[in-house]
Amino acid sequence: MLKKIFTWWDGATIGTLLFSKMNGTRIGEDALGNVYFEGGKATDGRPRRWVIYAGANDASRVPAEWHGWLHHSTDLTPDQLPSPRGWQKPAVPNLTGTEGAYRPLGALEKGGVRAAATGDYEAWSPN
Repeated sequence: MLKKIFTWWDGATIGTLLFSKMNGTRIGEDALGNVYFEGGKATDGRPRRWVIYAGANDASRVPAEWHGWLHHSTDLTPDQLPSPRGWQKPAVPNLTGTEGAYRPLGALEKGGVRAAATGDYEAWSPN
């Protein structure tokens, strides 16, 4: 309970949850459990939109179709959009700093062994 009162980096605080319940309309939820709201007016006159994350507050956890809705690129929610194309991949959160992060050959985390030089490099030297 104290965590909800004082922290914002792992979900919403109690104030944000109460504001969302009282002043917002729940629009939908994505596959990751993030909940999207709309309510009131922003300074530019458009409806205010926000997300309450399920877990860590990381913008890379918002799927593309919801990102477009949040930023007023479209007024269509994902259930109103056409089905995804066969070549589209599901959204993946930013994996930097985790075991799933990309580490190229030669990275210290992969043993630090780089491929041998091919001999096609010639150092520059002034005339």
